[in-house]
Amino acid sequence: MTGAWLNAVERVGNRLPDPSTLFALGTLVVMLLSQIAVWLGWEVQRRVERDGELVTESITPVSLLDAEGIWWLLSHLVQNFVEFPPLGLVLVGLLGIGVAERSGLLPVLLRRLLAAAPGPLLVPMTVLVGVLSSLALDAGYVVLPPLAAALFLAAARSPLAGIAAVTAGVTCGFSANLFITGLDPLLAGLSTAAAQLLDPGYHVAISANWWFMIVSTLLLTAAGALVTWRFVEPRLPRPTAAEIGADEATSAVPETVQDEHRGLRYAGLTLIALLGLLLGAVLIPGAPLAGDGARFPRWMEALVPILLMVFLGTGLAYGIGAGSIKRDRDAVDMMGETMRTMGPYLVLAFFAAQFIACFGQSRLGEMLAVVGGGWLAALALPPASLMLAFLVVVMAGNLLIGSASAKYAFFAPVFVPMFMQAGIAPELTQAAYRVGDSVTNGITPFNPYLIIILAFIRRWRPDAGLGTLLALMLPYTLVFAPLWAALLGVWVVAGWPLGPGGGLVYPPVG
Repeated sequence: MTGAWLNAVERVGNRLPDPSTLFALGTLVVMLLSQIAVWLGWEVQRRVERDGELVTESITPVSLLDAEGIWWLLSHLVQNFVEFPPLGLVLVGLLGIGVAERSGLLPVLLRRLLAAAPGPLLVPMTVLVGVLSSLALDAGYVVLPPLAAALFLAAARSPLAGIAAVTAGVTCGFSANLFITGLDPLLAGLSTAAAQLLDPGYHVAISANWWFMIVSTLLLTAAGALVTWRFVEPRLPRPTAAEIGADEATSAVPETVQDEHRGLRYAGLTLIALLGLLLGAVLIPGAPLAGDGARFPRWMEALVPILLMVFLGTGLAYGIGAGSIKRDRDAVDMMGETMRTMGPYLVLAFFAAQFIACFGQSRLGEMLAVVGGGWLAALALPPASLMLAFLVVVMAGNLLIGSASAKYAFFAPVFVPMFMQAGIAPELTQAAYRVGDSVTNGITPFNPYLIIILAFIRRWRPDAGLGTLLALMLPYTLVFAPLWAALLGVWVVAGWPLGPGGGLVYPPVG
């Protein structure tokens, strides 16, 4: 029954125009709505922190249909595309991955991993790796889906199931992790600034949600595996022998087992040398990767170039050892072949970049989120209901604004002090925000990285559209949202601290 419903979602979704056309039409709709909002004189008020005080500022829409708006779009058309966040990330990352795959390194490693790992663990491990990928910021969107697809294909399972499972972890499980990630200090800083509007001495620890996120990781891993087994994989046909053979044919095959062993040995030695160099660059004072960057440690901000170096270096070493790379032209051809497969992605990225840039320039998403927040504040619900309502508002806001930090930057100054006056600790507000901000990441059109996932899906199903992507990811959202919210509710009822320094009530007890 569920499979039939999801098949219907996919059919309806794929009857829509091509995603590039949808983004182009969406841009026109945003331009029209922005002008209508200006004509209607729509204006919203929001509370923001400025110089340690909470002040009110007005937000008005920006028309994209008047002379200035059209000029803005024309003058920023190229810039919107060039500065589209996933564009460089994808192309740079795939240069290295392409060499590692086509030289034969990744297929050999995946085959050996599959032989060593028990079959029942394939799906949960795939989901878990996706959840943990937030340690690497957004690199998981680029690196993991093609690897998961290849791993599932090697196991004679649908590569789309592998893409769905790992993407569920990367997107819907984004805030969860077993470790402290770059998101923790970012959110804790915003929570602290908002809390100090009411209590100048209050500080939110970066570890405030750690224990809750550890348990969330385990819960989402189990839930993601069950969703994949129960709802996603049964809808997908198993790959044929021809499809498996065609995938293997894209990678170079060593002539002998000795060549394969020699290639792996060269790749292993290269990996050790690269890791040693990277550790030195991070740990030695004054080295290129030592210290902090604009928002995160330098090594974290340079993670995609680092991954390029690792994949490219080990792929070259394997190819030289195994004989699949005999001259520099071979490696260049491998990179060129990888880039040729990304042509449809570039077209899609161009139109998606214009749509997202126009929506941000119009300020419509920001205004709708503020209106939703004001509606929530006016309900005057009891604390437990407030948290649930806040979670729902964040989920809805995430469908309009993709950036986690941008949303929390104007949610926190409003809701953190308001909930403190209701006896709710800032750490709990932050945890509820993280849940709501994650579970709809896999289905929002304003997540710019989802078009990467669609590009990977089209490698295995060329006729795939937004309906295919939605049908794959919607079951995870529908299961993760109530399950994760229930976990937060149980946590609050039990009175457990959310993490070291992460209380539930304000003012803190003890």
